[in-house]
Amino acid sequence: MPVPRRTLLLNASLEPLCIVSVHRAVTLVMTGKATILEMDGRMLHSERAAVPLPLVLCLTRYVHVPMRRVVPPTRRTVLQRDNHRCAYCGGAADTVDHVHPRSRGGRHEWANVVAACARCNHRKADRLLQEIGWELGFAPRAPRGAAALVRGASVDEPTWSPYLVA
Repeated sequence: MPVPRRTLLLNASLEPLCIVSVHRAVTLVMTGKATILEMDGRMLHSERAAVPLPLVLCLTRYVHVPMRRVVPPTRRTVLQRDNHRCAYCGGAADTVDHVHPRSRGGRHEWANVVAACARCNHRKADRLLQEIGWELGFAPRAPRGAAALVRGASVDEPTWSPYLVA
């Protein structure tokens, strides 16, 4: 089993803060700044110490986060938001499409970008949905909650799921 290279870091309020390297996670545990909430039973050994391999950490003191930045609508984040399903046909999505095409003044923002399969993306091209008689089954919007920052940053570990409920 490969060693995970990332650890989910939670604030003292159990709100997801960020993803840190295992090296940083062990440093936080060894200095008493964080406690381990989830581990997989394996140990990291040094000459004088052994530390459980942390998968989820919780800070011992609350850190005030003044303002959350919005996760940008990248290919990865849009596909994650739409669960890798095409907004037009419901099939497996492998790309993104601008509902109102950029060539016609559409902006690259959450409300205008959806996941799409290559076939639908090619068929739609630079046309508006009304022009080809298509409809969206949902209104695209930006993902909400503290977990959106963490989800947009990386692929989740299965043990992170209970802590990333938005």
